Amino acid sequence: QVQLVESGGGLVQAGDSLRLSCAASGRSFSSYAMGWFRQAPGKEREFVAAISTRSIRTRYADSVKGRFTISRDNAKNAVSLQMNSLKPEDTAVYYCAADPSFMAASYAYWGQGTQVIVSS
Repeated sequence: QVQLVESGGGLVQAGDSLRLSCAASGRSFSSYAMGWFRQAPGKEREFVAAISTRSIRTRYADSVKGRFTISRDNAKNAVSLQMNSLKPEDTAVYYCAADPSFMAASYAYWGQGTQVIVSS
């Protein structure tokens, strides 16, 4: 099992950058693929980005490609999401998630989320 705690959310203006972090505890962090998801008010949760166990593979939602970058540090049990050129439509609660499978449709473990608000 793995426990996840997100941090780094906040209120920013359109065009700004923000870096989200997720600290993991528990066994075998390096054996889990990691992902970021988000949920905007009144909308369903959606996939944002994922990274494989050894950072060899990454994948992104079309809406964030070229603006967001996911990375991980297995030595520190951490995963990050660098968000550049933020838009008001990026406003959401962002969740860190872990799963044994890089291509999982439903992740096994979730953090509690961190709020990101992008003002226009």
